[in-house]
Amino acid sequence: MPTPSPKIPATVITGFLGAGKTTLIRGLLQNPGGRRLALIINEFGDVGVDGAVLKGCGDETCPEDRVIELANGCLCCTVADDFVPALETLLNRADPPDHIIIETSGLALPKPLVRAFTWPAVRSRVTVDGVVAVVAADAVAEGRFAPDAEALAQQKAAMEAGDATVEHETPVQEVFEDQVLCADLILVSKTDLVDEAGLAAVAETVKALRPTAPPLVRVAHGDVDPNVLLGLSAAAEADLDARVSHHDTEEDHDHDDFTSFVAELPSQADPEALVRRLGEITQRFGILRLKGFIDVPGKPMRLLVQGVGARIQTSYDRLWGPAEARGSRLVVIGETGLDRAAIEAALAV
Repeated sequence: MPTPSPKIPATVITGFLGAGKTTLIRGLLQNPGGRRLALIINEFGDVGVDGAVLKGCGDETCPEDRVIELANGCLCCTVADDFVPALETLLNRADPPDHIIIETSGLALPKPLVRAFTWPAVRSRVTVDGVVAVVAADAVAEGRFAPDAEALAQQKAAMEAGDATVEHETPVQEVFEDQVLCADLILVSKTDLVDEAGLAAVAETVKALRPTAPPLVRVAHGDVDPNVLLGLSAAAEADLDARVSHHDTEEDHDHDDFTSFVAELPSQADPEALVRRLGEITQRFGILRLKGFIDVPGKPMRLLVQGVGARIQTSYDRLWGPAEARGSRLVVIGETGLDRAAIEAALAV
């Protein structure tokens, strides 16, 4: 009898909006440790910014035909329609990957995605090597996810006792908690933006939420040894009951607490002035995330904009294509209730 082929490992990389998942993956592509990688990328919004950034890296270890983008949705809600077919596409290649990397939307809950690996179509062919949660040190230290560690510990105890009525301070906190509770490895990103007291606050927050959490691995600029990320052999799909989620008692999950839209901007002659204006706009309207590409007249390259809260970063990522229409578009993400008309008016200047 022939020996069954070993399962292809897959790593789920989760983390809230702007935690640094794409930066981490780009570093992994540049240093894959000899592995032939493939990517499935999901974004909350119509402009595939993360996919465009990763496809633009030009790294031969992961050519564009091994990058699958699933935009305008969230994998935890579209497993049957989007994720499983995408996974099968990679598995059915003549040269299947050695390892599959799945970057979830910052608003995705990882547990429903891990559960998809128990489906008959994939369970004999692929396994979840590990769930990696990327936690932004600056965001946690500033209290965006868990301003009260004691209250967080009480919520965790209530969840484990089966209390489905636990309330949360914000929808942001709820998503963050689900991501940490499902993780086999927790990476603390953006460590260059906080001091040791801030890093201690991150550790305290995670410990309050999950006393038995795996050790925290500090990362700056997405630089991490691929052997730290890959090869965990967690088989997470066989360990679902131990991964507590706020939505374990729900048949369906949606993202009614969050909204996104794409805003068109005119060309921007002064990128520095744009950064200042975007910082002010995000603060004024409570925007969680901004990302997209800007046309700067006279510049042959497109300007990549990445904003988390009021912190806006820009860089020129690649040349505009010869047949590519130059333009400026930003994905705006926030909690439901954003004043779209007012934000678009502010951005249109």
